[in-house]
Amino acid sequence: MNKIILSLIVTSFIFICQGQKKFAQLESELPTPNEYRNAAGAPGHAYYQQQADYKMQLVIDDATQKLSGFETITYTNNSPDALSYLWLQLDQNIYAQDADNKLIEVEKMEDFKSIGDIQKKFFYYDGGFKIESITNTSGIKMKYSVNKTMLRIDLEHPLAAHSSISFQVKWWYNINDRMAVGGRSGYEYFEKDKNYLYTVAQFFPRMCVYNDVTGWQNKQFLGRGEFTLPFGNYDVSITVPADHIIGATGELQNGDKILSSQQRERLARARKSDEPIIIVTQAEAEKAELDKSNKTKTWQFKATNVRDFAFASSRKFIWDAQNLNVGGKNVLCMSFYPKEGNPLWEKYSTKLVAHSIKTYSKYTVDYPYPVAISVHSKWIGMEYPMICFNGGRPEEDGTYSEDTKYGMWGVIIHEVGHNFFPMIINSDERQWTWMDEGLNTFVQYLTEQEWERGYPSRRGPAYLIADYMRGDQKFISPIMTNSESIFQFGNNAYGKPATALNILRETIMGRELFDYAFKTYCERWKFKHPSPADFFRSMEDASAVDLDWFWRGWFYGTEPVDIAIKEVKWFELNTQNPTIEKAFLKTKAAEKTVFIGDERNLKSIEETVNEKDSTIDDFYAKRNLYLPDALDKKEYNDFIAKMSTSDLALLNANKQFYEVAFENIGGNVMPIIMEFTFTDNTKKVIRIPAEIWRQQEVNVSKVFIFDKTVLKMRLDPFLETADVDFNNNSWPQEFEPTRYQLFKLQGTKDNPMQRQKKVDALPKD
Repeated sequence: MNKIILSLIVTSFIFICQGQKKFAQLESELPTPNEYRNAAGAPGHAYYQQQADYKMQLVIDDATQKLSGFETITYTNNSPDALSYLWLQLDQNIYAQDADNKLIEVEKMEDFKSIGDIQKKFFYYDGGFKIESITNTSGIKMKYSVNKTMLRIDLEHPLAAHSSISFQVKWWYNINDRMAVGGRSGYEYFEKDKNYLYTVAQFFPRMCVYNDVTGWQNKQFLGRGEFTLPFGNYDVSITVPADHIIGATGELQNGDKILSSQQRERLARARKSDEPIIIVTQAEAEKAELDKSNKTKTWQFKATNVRDFAFASSRKFIWDAQNLNVGGKNVLCMSFYPKEGNPLWEKYSTKLVAHSIKTYSKYTVDYPYPVAISVHSKWIGMEYPMICFNGGRPEEDGTYSEDTKYGMWGVIIHEVGHNFFPMIINSDERQWTWMDEGLNTFVQYLTEQEWERGYPSRRGPAYLIADYMRGDQKFISPIMTNSESIFQFGNNAYGKPATALNILRETIMGRELFDYAFKTYCERWKFKHPSPADFFRSMEDASAVDLDWFWRGWFYGTEPVDIAIKEVKWFELNTQNPTIEKAFLKTKAAEKTVFIGDERNLKSIEETVNEKDSTIDDFYAKRNLYLPDALDKKEYNDFIAKMSTSDLALLNANKQFYEVAFENIGGNVMPIIMEFTFTDNTKKVIRIPAEIWRQQEVNVSKVFIFDKTVLKMRLDPFLETADVDFNNNSWPQEFEPTRYQLFKLQGTKDNPMQRQKKVDALPKD
């Protein structure tokens, strides 16, 4: 500890600007505001979006796993532009033999670890759309061209602004076996009972988005970047085996014809129940599995103002439902699952659907649709308006591990949450995965924490992203990277943006301010097509917080957070009182660390010159610095006579001054959060905004003044900033131990429930 003398020092200060890099505004990176999207991040006065309405007749051939369709598309051009051609998406074409997604896959021989891996290279599947015809509503053929996963219709006359066109497409394709070729949709075959479970999506030629940001969004579908779609209304008829049960986007229109009286009665009760009601029981589903009807039924669904349509169909389905009131409107929450999903699915799925809809509505917008559905299928987790397909399958004996349970809970919450991002707040998934996955993962975290206290969320808290951020920078992409170019997809598109929003909410902005701004963004862009700039600007506009530095560091950069306590200097004020100060010097002298050489010299040097010759010592050698003299007292009395009462009180208050130097090692600027523990074991937390780095990006210092002596200091004590190195976050320095596991169990999944079941089956004494 040092003593300092207060004095008025006038200095000339030359400012050297180092902080304009990380705290520069984002104006050069963001598109210029215009009449379509204004500077506040809201839709402009000339904002427009196209509309695509579909009327479809679909047939599933359960014997051949073939889906046939005939659709009438009515496309409305609300833009100010005349369109000479239209673009449609052909997502099933990623299963064609010459699809780009297969050709661009990087491979090494070491990837082939078994004969099975090699067999997959030779596996043949006749995938892709088979377009039979495209005609106008009069049956006249229209000119079109297929470019891999995109189809262009060349119009005879340009589609004028604010006008519509209707045309018809006839097509079919072989539904993919998800167990063999993968995919976001397809079928699963159950060998034991010889039945199929269809989860069907991306199954029809769909209109691309045309807007003010990209024109036609016709980037090829390579499998990772998902779907950018316009809103519209759907009227869909689906013909399947008569004993199949269907869950789909929209409301069932002909339940009185295709459901039994008992099913209708149960469904009516479910619409009034706040607990799940079984509509098709497991016993009824198992009977259908055995009987296998050779007749067909047609189910009809209608959906208003949605961006897509999907459905699931199987005779294996158990079906339950319950009601949820959101914003004064009833939402029928439902689950469809085979017996292989029980007991987990019957116990949890529909309750999770209701909880997710309720919680997301609180943080974003009120859920606007009449139904919300969770469908169980092995492995998959995929989302569509009002319906999603989710994994989480117990063992055959009905037991399951904690990982399976939490995996099921998490995927249902996540996929149901996608109703909000991007089904309602309809971002461009093909370009910016983080705008749906990242925002959704953030609200998923909030929803999980409201489901179970202490829920072990995989993503959200800042410390969970630290391992990724401290990794090899060669394999870390900025969040603002196109979906197909990301190195680590889960961390980049899900984990890091979700963490960033959590840091904004908990550390930068505070919950109240963040929640208001986030909800403002959601309300502004529901049923519209937001861009990243709209999100960034809305968050700042609704909060009055300049976040450009944050977007720059977290979304445009890859540098990790690593802020260190570099040095601590401890001071007290010099009271000028000779009695106090000389006592202090005496104490310091007694505490002085003895240099090893001095200690050894006491033995090796028998006598120094000044010890032999008394004439060597002068005034300073003989003066006793620890005894106050009369002159010191007089000077002190004159000094305090000139001081005000408040100044004198401060001088004698025994304040403790700590000058702490911080170093930004990682590069990503963040707030400095300090926890001080005092010698009486009390604590104090001080939060310094990130703007402390605005002029000096690498090294800054701060003086902290306390009434008590500090025992220790801790930087980022609550793990809020994703700091990647805890070993430089403390004073005195403390090291975080790393647990070294000598032996690792390979290929085992802990399932205590199964082990207990075996114990219970043992003979009792």
